[in-house]
Amino acid sequence: MYVEQLYTGCLAEAAYYIESNGEAAVIDPLRETTPYIEMAERRGAKIKYVFLTHFHADFVSGHVDLANQTGATIVYGPSAKADFDFHEGKDGEEFSIGDLTLRLLHTPGHTMESSSYLLVDAKGETPYVFTGDTLFIGDVGRPDLAVKSDLTQEDLARHLFKSLRNKLMTLPDDTIIYPNHGAGSACGKNLSKETYDTMGHQKEVNYALRADMTEDEFVKEVLTGLVAPPQYFPKNAVMNKGVNKSFEDIIRDSNRGLSVEEFKAIWKNENALVLDVRHHNNYVKEHIKRSWFIGLDGNFAPWVGALIEDIKQPILLVAPEGREEETITRLARVGYDNVRGYLDGGIKAWEAAGEEVSAIMNMNAREFAENIANHDVDVLDVRKESEYYSEHLVHDHVTNFPLDTINSTYDQLDKSKEYYVHCAGGYRSVIAISILRCKGYEDFINIDGGFGAMKNEPALKMTEYVCPTTML
Repeated sequence: MYVEQLYTGCLAEAAYYIESNGEAAVIDPLRETTPYIEMAERRGAKIKYVFLTHFHADFVSGHVDLANQTGATIVYGPSAKADFDFHEGKDGEEFSIGDLTLRLLHTPGHTMESSSYLLVDAKGETPYVFTGDTLFIGDVGRPDLAVKSDLTQEDLARHLFKSLRNKLMTLPDDTIIYPNHGAGSACGKNLSKETYDTMGHQKEVNYALRADMTEDEFVKEVLTGLVAPPQYFPKNAVMNKGVNKSFEDIIRDSNRGLSVEEFKAIWKNENALVLDVRHHNNYVKEHIKRSWFIGLDGNFAPWVGALIEDIKQPILLVAPEGREEETITRLARVGYDNVRGYLDGGIKAWEAAGEEVSAIMNMNAREFAENIANHDVDVLDVRKESEYYSEHLVHDHVTNFPLDTINSTYDQLDKSKEYYVHCAGGYRSVIAISILRCKGYEDFINIDGGFGAMKNEPALKMTEYVCPTTML
């Protein structure tokens, strides 16, 4: 028996490879299929099944391509409906993989087709359960993503309560829980940084598995602290129910270098978005005017999905040399398939051609403390609401202006004012400034190092820390 968790940090997503006696299965694959196929070939196995725990909303899965390339059968849980061939599994149905069996446990609540897969070994023991977005480490899946006209989030929460109590919590305490996500995912409100745990330990520490919790208490606690999901979630869910452009075709069409003149022509003729994915310190120093910044070295794909509202938007890239294909791959994982190419030679080629560059004024925490003491300044804290209410700067003119809602709230700002902008460490504040500048706002000063640096500056006063109830 061989089981491997394949964790992708940017998406906080876990796929799984399971193998026994030359047969293999993949659970919840990412869009690019090559890693799974190469793993099976390297180990001398054939992929027999592609199991999906549910229709994912936070990334585009490669299940259709993987099935087409390997002859594997796609399996979803009961009530699933899609535009491709798949096997609709039944509660309790078993699937053989060599000497192993995967037993489908229908666990609705996050979505109605949500299912977990219990691994049963040759001895009849159950060492692992793959819980998708039903049960996380420290949390459970949010029940507000599959709301329909006849199904409220309260209804889904009640389904989730029963799924946990009647299916998952009945498993042996030493069964290892393998979920689909870890900390950083918006699919749950307070996920642990751990990516697996035993059922017994989760019964002790997971608030949603408290033994004496009533159904009404569960509904109230699970729904408390939820905020609107990222705008790309329903778009990715629709894509996962259909047949999409293959990952290989995306790379073929998008991974091409463009001269400055070609770059400019596409920008103008296709109303493309110029997306700069370098480190935020490099963007601050110099960048193409009217370009957006979302750096690869942060939570890149989720922020792209949250902020670029048109999933079919033509995109032009300014990327670090050698990371162009990586950028295209990570965009495709969340459904942004229309990259038109990247600037060959990067920002240096742009400058060498005599084109205009811009910069962002940067200020360290000590300089900011001196300015705030001597001037009446306006401060934008672009962290999440939960971060802000947990702890923030004490100042008469500080406003929580969360980055994830910037497209609907930017017009609340005053174009005649200058704003000092900070996040937790400097990444999100640069994203915010880049977007606001494209919307016609000009006067911003970025606080280098963000709130982390500000907390270490004695002259700046912070509110008393309050432990957040949600990380959304």
